Parts: sequence; structure tokens; C-alpha cells
Amino acid sequence: MILINQRTLGYILIGFAVLLGIVLIFVKTNVDKQEAFLCDTIHSNPSLNIGQCPAHNSPNSWLILVAFGVAFIILVSGSYMVLLPVRKEEDFKKIDISKLDEEEKNVYDLLKKNEGSLYQSDLIKETESSKVRITRILDKMASKGIIERKRRGMTNIVILK
Repeated sequence: MILINQRTLGYILIGFAVLLGIVLIFVKTNVDKQEAFLCDTIHSNPSLNIGQCPAHNSPNSWLILVAFGVAFIILVSGSYMVLLPVRKEEDFKKIDISKLDEEEKNVYDLLKKNEGSLYQSDLIKETESSKVRITRILDKMASKGIIERKRRGMTNIVILK
């Protein structure tokens, strides 16, 4: 399984949005030329009025406008992901690891490896410990001020302080 960090995903989204914008510019230019040709053809024929021009009854302009809006939203999302600060190891609270027992060290290392947060259910899977055992370990770590747990639906998310 390939994991992509948020900054890389942000650059991918920005690239996609720029590419989509360029393609949309070419599409818009082509549609405008076709609609201008249709209007000129209808206008040159005296038996037809301008209301019968298919270019005036087409939703193409609105569809292209919506596509530009989607490209802009993707661009903003990608920029946000690139500029959003990533929590680094040195951002976590400094603790004395020698005062932790083996199970607490294991949980602490798993949390650091996963950018400081992990669902409690994922901790159970990773450590192959029982729910009760993990709960007791997390209780001890929370009382020492190392972690905090936040309720998320039917499970908790465990966050390094």
C-alpha cells in the first residue's frame, strides 16, 4: 500500500487543477468559435431570426463555468494541503521514554510513526493486544500527560500531546 503525505497530495491536486484549467481554456475557445460561426450563419440568413440560433439555447457556457469553478476548488484545496503545517516529531511534548514500560513505549512509537494520532481500534490491531489491555495502557499514558483521547463515533482517536 502506497501512502502519500498531505503535501504531495496537495501538489498533485494543484497540478491536476492547472491541467484541467488549461484544457478548459481550449474547450471554451473552441466552443466560442463554433457558437460565433452558428450566430453568423443564422444572422446571414434573412428567413431566420436570432432566437432560432442553437448557440443561444445551449447550456455549454454554464457547464464550462461550473467546470472552471470545480478546477478552482481543486486548486484551492491543493494549495491548502501544501500550506497546512505538518506536525513534526519535535512538535510533540518532550517526555522521558525511560520511565515508560515496554507496552507504553510500543504505543508511543506507533503514535509517533503515525504523525501523532491513531484510532484506538488501530492501536489494538497494531499491537495485537486486547481492548482492555490497550485501554489500561492508554489510561496510564493519559494520567502521565503523554496522550489525550477524543471520542470519534464508536471509537477514540489517540493523540500525542
